Amino acid sequence: MLVGVLFKAVMRRGTLRVIDARGKLHEYSGEPGPTATIRLHDKALHYRLFWNPRLYIGEAYMDGSLTVEDGTSIFDFVDLIGGNLHLLDETAVVKVRNALVRVVRPIQQRNPIGGARKNVAHHYDLSDGLFDLFLDSDRQYSCAYFESPNHTLEQAQHAKKRHLAAKLRLDKPGQRVLDIGSGWGGLGIYLHQECGADVTGVTLSAEQQSHSEQRVKALGIDEHVRFLLRDYREDSEVYDRIVSVGMFEHVGIKHYGEFFRKLKALLHEDGIAVLHTIARWDGPSATNPWLRKYIFPGGYCPSLSEVYAAIEKTGLKVLDMEVLRLHYAETLKHWARNFRANRDKVKGIYDERFCRMWEFYFAGSEVAFRRQDHMVAQIQLARRQDAAPLTRDYMTDWDRGAHAV
Repeated sequence: MLVGVLFKAVMRRGTLRVIDARGKLHEYSGEPGPTATIRLHDKALHYRLFWNPRLYIGEAYMDGSLTVEDGTSIFDFVDLIGGNLHLLDETAVVKVRNALVRVVRPIQQRNPIGGARKNVAHHYDLSDGLFDLFLDSDRQYSCAYFESPNHTLEQAQHAKKRHLAAKLRLDKPGQRVLDIGSGWGGLGIYLHQECGADVTGVTLSAEQQSHSEQRVKALGIDEHVRFLLRDYREDSEVYDRIVSVGMFEHVGIKHYGEFFRKLKALLHEDGIAVLHTIARWDGPSATNPWLRKYIFPGGYCPSLSEVYAAIEKTGLKVLDMEVLRLHYAETLKHWARNFRANRDKVKGIYDERFCRMWEFYFAGSEVAFRRQDHMVAQIQLARRQDAAPLTRDYMTDWDRGAHAV
């Protein structure tokens, strides 16, 4: 079994038990740790997993040709592998593959306006009812902010919105805010209701834009909050504040300069912008091939060095930067739990393969934030370094003041 060469090289903690397609048991162990057992139902996997494990493990689980045995879950298996995965890049075959990936990465991340719309629709224009089955009631589909490990998903997502508002420093009613990648409208609505802001949200998802518009009309605030089906690059207004949450991961590294130049052009001279994005601890890399193919085509989570290099060329000032470490791992744990509780309903909308795809997506993403190289960064930007107070007290006062839950 050729893939055994990789498993033997990778397993340094815990035990992986593999039942191959002939029914033979193989065991790969390191230091004492967790144990997981998988079964391969197709002999082709003995070779395919060796050549491209990051792609074919997910595909095999989706198709049912890889199953998890002995009462363990797909998370148990992914968590076991994820805790050892850093050793995979030291193997010769993966080094060669990584070198090839770096060559084609600019092509994979090309993201013109038409392509961006298509990529967004792939994920966000799924059945409208799907997202209600695992998100909070406000449909916040980004990292929550867990001020306490005992907080519910609802509390943590509310805290995220409050934390972002604190950094935007909306200190005057009627300030104009642009929300780039406005999702289902929750943040924009919050910024108006809590801060009196006049909000314009832009999204490339027709489903999200329609849902957001229905929300503001039902609330009677559509004169102050609007959501447009528009690429941020098509906007030409000037705003007091700009916020972007969970959208930068879809920009593509070749477009970073374009993004920050446009942000600067849209931002008032004394304005403030806050960028909330997934980022990497370990430097420039490439998107997991399974995630790029099935979940987020065109997506890439940058290293901070890549983000800062693009910002510096525009003359924008970084006023503040915060790293949220395990908050997304906890968010994903809540989403996965909700998804499991509603799995039969999801299967009724789609099918078994779709359920397996999203289970693998949640498991792999949680492990990336809990065991590997992913985190979330919130970066506060401005044209002028005096656009915000000298200390961070104003953020703390907002977070702990009348807006706290």
